[in-house]
Amino acid sequence: MHRSATLILGLTLFGAGGIEQTLAGKLRASCVKVDITPDEPVLMQAYPRPGPSEGVLDRIYHRIVALDDGETQVFLISSDLALIRYDVYREFSRKLARETGIRPEQVWWNTTQTHSGPQVGLDPEDSGTFKANPDYSAWLKRALIDAIVQARKKLEPARLGVATGMSMANINRRPREIDGSVPYVGLNPEGPVDRQIGLIRLERAGGSLLALIASYAMHGTVLSVNGPEFLLISGDAQGVVAEYVEEKTGVPLLLMSGAEGDVAPIYSTITMPHAKNQGLNHLSQFKVLLGDRILEANRSVAARTTEVRLWTDRTMIETPLKTKQTVWYQEAMRGLTRETEDGVGLVSIPVDFLKINEEVLLWAAPLELFGEIAMKIRDRSPFPYTFFYGLNNGYLGYLTTRKAFAEGGFEPRISPYTDQAEDDFTNGVLNAVWALPGR
Repeated sequence: MHRSATLILGLTLFGAGGIEQTLAGKLRASCVKVDITPDEPVLMQAYPRPGPSEGVLDRIYHRIVALDDGETQVFLISSDLALIRYDVYREFSRKLARETGIRPEQVWWNTTQTHSGPQVGLDPEDSGTFKANPDYSAWLKRALIDAIVQARKKLEPARLGVATGMSMANINRRPREIDGSVPYVGLNPEGPVDRQIGLIRLERAGGSLLALIASYAMHGTVLSVNGPEFLLISGDAQGVVAEYVEEKTGVPLLLMSGAEGDVAPIYSTITMPHAKNQGLNHLSQFKVLLGDRILEANRSVAARTTEVRLWTDRTMIETPLKTKQTVWYQEAMRGLTRETEDGVGLVSIPVDFLKINEEVLLWAAPLELFGEIAMKIRDRSPFPYTFFYGLNNGYLGYLTTRKAFAEGGFEPRISPYTDQAEDDFTNGVLNAVWALPGR
């Protein structure tokens, strides 16, 4: 959907940490939470595992928020999964459109990056060879479609507020040697890291809380410290934080992944590689490190409004691919690539935008984006509140800085892109942001 927003008449009033608007649209919203914990062993995501899951440490969920301004409907989704490959998302969005009429650009399916969640592959009848946990995957997507339909039915008059916060729960994970190289994934206290919490508060018309949406940049790898023998399903730190905030507020929290490409949790895989169960011991500390900071941001929302206009758009940003790609990426990128006359492979990366009135811009991509890139775009954005959602609507790999290619390390080595990607992506996003209506 591509629709211009109504122009503001008069001044926009900002409260400390919040917004207030006088626009034509009347907001309706809803929130649905669905348990997606597998009831039988499944293949687990990320890092080599010796076998299928052996139990459940904590339960995992789809959380869905529906927003409607009378003309535009948008569905924001947070799922306790590591990633959804782009072709899997594409098949899901086509099925959703066939069954419900909801178009792909209306749906933002974000994953939290837990590395202790199930792998999600294609349905048995779908094309492609990546078919991890086909029965569970089919059930998971069916549950999400049903939850989206339920959220659409539950829409009610609502108010919206926005705020930012800060948490020290994360850390740069690219340690540098004396020669400037980055030989492995670790911890770098001096490295760049985005610690901003971007918060959206939704209330019912009477003022009671309806849902919270918070974005934060952090890999879900606290439990990975326990090694490949850790075979319990878990939402990792993100799941624990969401449940903690929900206990405190009584409403669902959608914790959306930020630019976590080069960002680890402060207690992470490399910190204690041989200390048994240290990940488990530290997991609850993220309730304080991140959960309490989200609650603080929620309390700082100074203004709410029922007058909301939503504007959505999707742009495609083209950048070169490395010469050779794995079969995994070839399948994921089917339909997004082309080859120039000179034989250079190019891929078009989809980037989604959701503008809320004239102050709030959410933008998202199916990437593990380096934090420096997202912060640069935020600093140059004309919108006072600019929040990035990574791992959104599929997965197309790491997109790193140009500098990272010179330094080396895990992320640029496995990235499907070249060192030109940072410039292409940054310029493409900023051009699209500044072309949005009202700028």
